[in-house]
Amino acid sequence: LFMLFSFPSPMFLGIGQMAATILILYVSKLNKIVHFPDFDKSIPVKLFPLPLIYVGNHISGLSSTSKLSLPMFTVLRKFTIPLTLLLEIIILGKRYPLSIIVSVFAIILGAFIAAGSDLSFNLEGYTFVLLNDIFTAANGVYTKQKIDPKELGKYGVLFYNACFMVVPTVIISFSTGDFQQATHFQHWTNFLFVFQFLLSCLLGFLLMYSTVLCSHYNSALTTTVVGAIKNISIAYIGMLIGGDYIFSVLNFIGLNICMAGGLRYSFLTLRGNSKPTQPGDEE
Repeated sequence: LFMLFSFPSPMFLGIGQMAATILILYVSKLNKIVHFPDFDKSIPVKLFPLPLIYVGNHISGLSSTSKLSLPMFTVLRKFTIPLTLLLEIIILGKRYPLSIIVSVFAIILGAFIAAGSDLSFNLEGYTFVLLNDIFTAANGVYTKQKIDPKELGKYGVLFYNACFMVVPTVIISFSTGDFQQATHFQHWTNFLFVFQFLLSCLLGFLLMYSTVLCSHYNSALTTTVVGAIKNISIAYIGMLIGGDYIFSVLNFIGLNICMAGGLRYSFLTLRGNSKPTQPGDEE
């Protein structure tokens, strides 16, 4: 949408994705396809602080992407991984083997090397992206905590988070002029644009659902690392066609250390998941 039609309103697209989430899950609940608790006064307490984290994540993410080169944005987003590791230890009480911790810190070492040699240093951009890392890590860990079937479950988290956040997001969109830009966009009469906008809303729901599902069956840390690894192609493509990457030897080395650490983590996680469960650990 942004590339083909120069759509100027990312927050409006986010509103569309939340609306699609609410509609799909509500209709599915009515048809008994999915199940989650009906609304009562305990729901906001159970969901807190996810809505606040979501707002911070959304705003800091939008503010950071326009201020950094694409490869550097990708590298600095790697700080989400150790923050997630730290929050899982503090909030969820998890423990990880040394090999996993070493892989995580290899990613961070590469990020430090790459960021330290960034010739297009932007303090405001770095601040926003690091805030985005904190909010993303907190969102992943608290989502893992809230999707417990005894609490809201994965569908309840998706549905009520979207319900609570759609109105504040509309207000923010109005105050920033994003909503007005969207409503005055010239391609709303273009069938191809409308079709792709609706498709983007559906895909936004599928992205949120798959992220929650990954955290449900694995961990918040694994979900974060998987998201970082898929950016491997983005980082290297950005060097070639982004137009804003300034090459330096240390920066390039740091990028490669980041990617190697991420791949090592994936290998260790997949190998650990492939081992048969011991009888004593079955429960």
